[in-house]
Amino acid sequence: MALKPAEHEQRGYRSGGPGLRLILLVAFSIALMVLDQRGQHLDQARRTLSGAFYPLLYLVDAPFTLVDTLRENLALRSELLARNRELDETLLLTNARLQRMAALEAENARLRALLDSTENLPGRVLIAEILSIDMDPLRHRIVLNRGLRDGVHAGQALIDAEGIVGQVTREHGRTAEALLITDPDHGVPVEVVRNGLRTVAMGTGDLERLSLPFLPRNADIRAGDLLVTSGLGGSFPAGYPVGTVRRVDDSAGAAFSEVDAEPAARLNRIREVLLVFPDEVERGHSIQDSPPDPSAGDAPAPADDAPETGNGEAET
Repeated sequence: MALKPAEHEQRGYRSGGPGLRLILLVAFSIALMVLDQRGQHLDQARRTLSGAFYPLLYLVDAPFTLVDTLRENLALRSELLARNRELDETLLLTNARLQRMAALEAENARLRALLDSTENLPGRVLIAEILSIDMDPLRHRIVLNRGLRDGVHAGQALIDAEGIVGQVTREHGRTAEALLITDPDHGVPVEVVRNGLRTVAMGTGDLERLSLPFLPRNADIRAGDLLVTSGLGGSFPAGYPVGTVRRVDDSAGAAFSEVDAEPAARLNRIREVLLVFPDEVERGHSIQDSPPDPSAGDAPAPADDAPETGNGEAET
């Protein structure tokens, strides 16, 4: 229905134009800013509105916060898993190195004990490592990593930090075979420290037992006596521990006593041994026992027709 001109003019008069509304809003805003700047009258209203709209702001921001939190948690979990794997690998390597260090520490202690035991031994000694052991329970033989190239020879004595170990039986280029003192085919000339009684300690096939089968019933020997090498035969250095007497049985009716001794060397736990060179020791002593006389100068050689005495000097 078409409006009459009068009604149209009255409707336009009631509704203000957009320009007027904008001017009114700007003026109202300027008035609010002036009031808030000078007297801060709108702080309470601002706090009230902020509290009223906070749940709405939280709900709007919640999805974004949840996504960021999940992303951070996943990243942290991945980093923690990688870090745990790295720490597990490091722990495994460290434990392996600690085990190796413990083995090296034990080996170092054994080598130090071997070197300390050489203070009472004149001449040269050589450290040898045991490569293999004969598994036959009655054949106590070992293979060393030293041979002819190192000067090893048959009959050479083996010792450790505690006492006599055995004797070289066969030498090769880079290795050598040795017989332990507990082998049934081996015997060591020994001497009782307490009274100087001499006999032979024989192997029994038991790593913890030696036998002294050649002692008569009236021999002065008792449990606890220390047995050392007597030096007879020249293979073993004199005075080195061989074992300790543990049992003496001189029952009536037997011509010889049954005497058992415990080896001084740790034959069931040895890893390294010392090779002794007694021949070099003897040569060294013979040279030192007859030093040249510096005041005599160059002595003339004896005449060919001058008779010689038993000691090799020309008779005047």
